[in-house]
Amino acid sequence: MKSNESVSGERRTATLKDIAEQAGVSRATVSLVLRQSPLVATETRARVEAAISSVGYVYNRGAARLRTGTSGTVGLVVPEITNPFFAELTAGIDQVLEAEGRLTFLANSNERPERQARFIQRIREEGADGIILCAAEGTSPSLLTQLRQWHLPCVQILRLIDGEDGDAVRPDFRKGIMMALRHLASAGHVRIALLPSSKNTSAARERIEAFVASGPSQALDLGPIVPCSSSPADAADAIGRVLASADRPTAVICHNDLIALGVVRELKRRGLKPGRDMSVIGFDDIPEAANAVPALSTVATRPTEVGIQAAKLFLRRLAAPDTPHEQVLVAPRLVLRET
Repeated sequence: MKSNESVSGERRTATLKDIAEQAGVSRATVSLVLRQSPLVATETRARVEAAISSVGYVYNRGAARLRTGTSGTVGLVVPEITNPFFAELTAGIDQVLEAEGRLTFLANSNERPERQARFIQRIREEGADGIILCAAEGTSPSLLTQLRQWHLPCVQILRLIDGEDGDAVRPDFRKGIMMALRHLASAGHVRIALLPSSKNTSAARERIEAFVASGPSQALDLGPIVPCSSSPADAADAIGRVLASADRPTAVICHNDLIALGVVRELKRRGLKPGRDMSVIGFDDIPEAANAVPALSTVATRPTEVGIQAAKLFLRRLAAPDTPHEQVLVAPRLVLRET
């Protein structure tokens, strides 16, 4: 008879004792393996893990949460899961949290605050230890107040909720815009356009504010600012408006690489050569940027590093909930390619 079957042959729930007997170790050693303790020798750990699989043991996370007061889970809410930027961001977060034995629950708000609110409530109901949040456009400042009342730690990532401080990690968008403008000015460009996101977020506003403020210091005649979405059709329409302006710019900086790639396609469709007839610089340095034809110049916002720093800040907040809030800026890099 198998150790997890009763005398009557009915299946019963496997226990730590079953695992210990199967592996030839103590229950205390099994418990250390389940908690991913580094104190267990590699060979012993492998034997215990094989026994866990053999007896069909399922870890009772609810009971563990009652014992420790934590669940080992973290909610991650992003607004646009189809954007490759967020895939790299999530990978950075997972890299840190997985090393700490924590599991990430990913949810996509699709830029809808009401959908975001439902996810956050569900994450809370599931007993998550906290949230890493890239807030949907239009998120109310009251959200952070509510999270504090719930004693649910939150690290904002990429975007800041208007009118609120708190823990946050984001790329230094202002520095990225300045780097792009400085390079274009040194290459002889005088009139430069900006295609920011049409979404009213701190990430878009920071780019616009830096663009407007940095132009005079670079002796530039700034061209039109044409907000648009990341869709290829919207990017094509936006660059069409730029090309139709009276004093046509010779360069354009885009909110992200998705917009920039749409601009490149439209320039080529019109018989113009990106990098010669108009310089194009994107933001983010997603994998498609290097593989595009021509290869896209961009400001690397280092999403994996942003994710790593956000997860580390989240762990610091869990360990010291009463310390002052932290604002972390991740330095960008200018990546010059063919456009």
